Amino acid sequence: MSKALLKYVRVSPTKARLVAREVQGMNAELALASLEFMPNKAAGIIAKVIASAVANGDMEPEDAVITSCRVDKAAVMKRWRPRARGTASRIIKPTSHILVEVAEQKEEKTAKKGA
Repeated sequence: MSKALLKYVRVSPTKARLVAREVQGMNAELALASLEFMPNKAAGIIAKVIASAVANGDMEPEDAVITSCRVDKAAVMKRWRPRARGTASRIIKPTSHILVEVAEQKEEKTAKKGA
């Protein structure tokens, strides 16, 4: 099993979790192909992390399965925007940590016992 961790990515963890749940348990090659056509910003980022996890384990994407894809909350950048009457309102820019674990796909036996 190999893993890859990308820290302090400038994408909201709630939006990234929607994409992470879609690819969890998938074949890595199929996950990379489906992420390529998703319009989300997080899809491209998660695809790079999956490719990195596969490369870390010296595997081919067709032989790997995504065992876990986790998105955790990271530090929040706080900015200020001027508003009416000389006041200010806070802008919150969330960041996230993305962890992907990939394992070798086990060969499934198609022949039955005694057949």
